[in-house]
Amino acid sequence: MLFPLFLQKKDKILMVAPANAVRLEEILPAITIFESWELEVELSHHLLNVHHTFAGTDEQRLEDLQNALDNTEIKAIICARGGYGTGRIIDKLDFTLFLKYPKWLVGFSDITILHTHLHQLSIASIHGSMPLLFPKQTPQAIQSLKDVLFGKKILIKAEKHEFNQIGIKKGILIGGNLSLLVNSLGTKSEIMTENKILFIEDVNEYIYHLDRMMVQLYRANKLKNLAGLVIGQFSEIKDNIKGFGASLEQTIVEWTKEYTYPIAFNFPIGHQENNMSVICGKMMTLEVNENESILID
Repeated sequence: MLFPLFLQKKDKILMVAPANAVRLEEILPAITIFESWELEVELSHHLLNVHHTFAGTDEQRLEDLQNALDNTEIKAIICARGGYGTGRIIDKLDFTLFLKYPKWLVGFSDITILHTHLHQLSIASIHGSMPLLFPKQTPQAIQSLKDVLFGKKILIKAEKHEFNQIGIKKGILIGGNLSLLVNSLGTKSEIMTENKILFIEDVNEYIYHLDRMMVQLYRANKLKNLAGLVIGQFSEIKDNIKGFGASLEQTIVEWTKEYTYPIAFNFPIGHQENNMSVICGKMMTLEVNENESILID
């Protein structure tokens, strides 16, 4: 994996919105925080545009993201928010210059498709909170993003869980939003999981939808040869009127029960207030013991 340079004070970062629309007042708190880290914040040309639900037309969002990839003065691309829309433009992006002068790309949720695409290109990226959500994040989550951007060691812990599978393994970390991971299958951005530590999270889904997505990962052999599996935050999960009959945890166990790698549930990654930042593409150790789960580089 190729790792961009970690940030230093006075570096320039550029905020883009490749998916849903965002308002200036929604990102001002994040700008203040970035500036308190002594970073210089720039906004992409079409950042505040609105077209239907998107932050501008596909062409405008593509132009902003392409310019961000090509701008050699920028040290990190910060995605302002997720939602929906990045997948509409990803195949039109040209990564030629970016591969010569890589920089950190930060985001999660809909931005997962960029993480899996960059992983295909062997470029590390940061799965972490986005400016729209900064006001709702814990101080620990905000600090974790700063720590990752500036190159500090990653150490994340989770309390023990009844469905955990004990073990310890090393592997390159990859993952993100479950819906987007499944959506990547069969595309140029397909998730690669062989011998990797996979982490998954999602929001506002029915349990049977999540079961269907786990089935798809299973059928595509994406769960077969993992080094480990980290179950992040599954927020606002719903059940249909008749009821699916199994919990989310039971569903995940059903599709991983034949494997012996460590599995850690309820990890602080995802659509909740304590969304800890991690580096996709970084070699990590996952330890699941009787008392806690630990993810460390």
